[in-house]
Parts: sequence; structure tokens; C-alpha cells
Amino acid sequence: MRKITLVQTATFVLLFSIILGLGIGTTALLLGQAPLGDFRGVVLVVAGIFLIYVFALVVFRLFLRFLPLPAGEIGRASRQEFVYHVYLLFFLILFYPIMRSGFVPVPLMRLFYLALGAKLGQNTYSSGIILDPLFVEVGDNTLIGQFSLIVPHVIENEKLGHYPVRIGHNVTIGAQAVVLAGVTIGDGALVATGSVVKKGTHIAAGEVWGGVPAKRLRGGVEEAEG
Repeated sequence: MRKITLVQTATFVLLFSIILGLGIGTTALLLGQAPLGDFRGVVLVVAGIFLIYVFALVVFRLFLRFLPLPAGEIGRASRQEFVYHVYLLFFLILFYPIMRSGFVPVPLMRLFYLALGAKLGQNTYSSGIILDPLFVEVGDNTLIGQFSLIVPHVIENEKLGHYPVRIGHNVTIGAQAVVLAGVTIGDGALVATGSVVKKGTHIAAGEVWGGVPAKRLRGGVEEAEG
């Protein structure tokens, strides 16, 4: 694992300070003089947290717009490494607590992942965790099961990079399944509960995979021809 430098930390702290200022300032502007009664304190805190996250998403996306983080391996001491570590601090401090809490309803988590850059088709929902949503693309009518994990990044000693995960239409990812970097899953496929799909695996349309590591159990072209 590579060390986050002081400059990278300072960059995040500066951005986070801007976010806090915008969130608190907007809360005071909108609700500071509102007659909120006995629940004034609670309303202000909840509104403040909500607006801080709204501005965090906006600043995060603007940061990546001006300093994009492309897919692929990240070189040591490169510009991409600087961007990645600031990007990582956003997740460690702000976004992972929401993603891992299980508190936010699934329909709202869909909006959250979309705001973070995930490409999710119509009627597609995740009850699991999508790490690095920017590198995940999912088709229509797909379900990512409870406590499952989509992991588009690779952190192996000194190796660091992002490799997109692409999941098709009408796919089911079972509960507690893990889908690792660079995996492609075709339309109508199913990944069984508790499975671990290895890096770079290609699951064809209509196939059923399961196990640790996951292997094809049935389905696909061979079975259709039979």
C-alpha cells in the first residue's frame, strides 16, 4: 500500500474545508431565521449534514472533471497517484461510511452511486457495496444482492490501479458475492450467493457461476446448443 503524502492530505483538507463552509453557510442562509420550534437544533444538524454531503458530491465530481482518474495501472509518484490519493480520502472520510452503514434505503443508495459516477441502468439496484463507482457499469433490471461487493480496484503490494467492472442487463449478483476488478458479466447471467469472481473473468450471457473461486455451473452457449 502506498503512503498518502502531506501535500495530498492538505489538498483534501482544503477541499473539505470548502465543503464544510458551503454546507454550514447554506444551512444558516436557508434556515437560520426559520421558526423551527423545539426541534430547531435537530433540524439544523440534519440539514447541515445533508447539505455538506450534497456539496461534497459536487466538489468531488468537479475535482475529477478537472483532474480525471483514468482506468488502468497508476504509476508511482505520478499525477494519477496524486489524484487517486485525494480521491481515496474523499471515500475514506466521507463516502465509505454511507456505503457501509446499511442505513440508507436501497433506492436512495442508487441515487448516491449515480452521483458518485456509477453507470446504472433502469430498474437496477444495489443492496451491496459498489467500491469505486466511477469504474462500474451495470445494465437494466439488474440486482446486486445484500452484502455483496463490487471491487474495480487492485491494490497488491506496490501495484495499484482501476479496471472497470461491466455487468449486463437482467443479471443477479447473489448476496455476499464478490466481483473483482476487470470482470465482465453478460446479460441474464447469475452469480451465486457467496461466490468470488476472480479478476478479469468473463461470464457469458445466461451463464450461472458459483463457488470460491467462481466457476461456470451451467448455462451459456454450450447448454443452449445441447
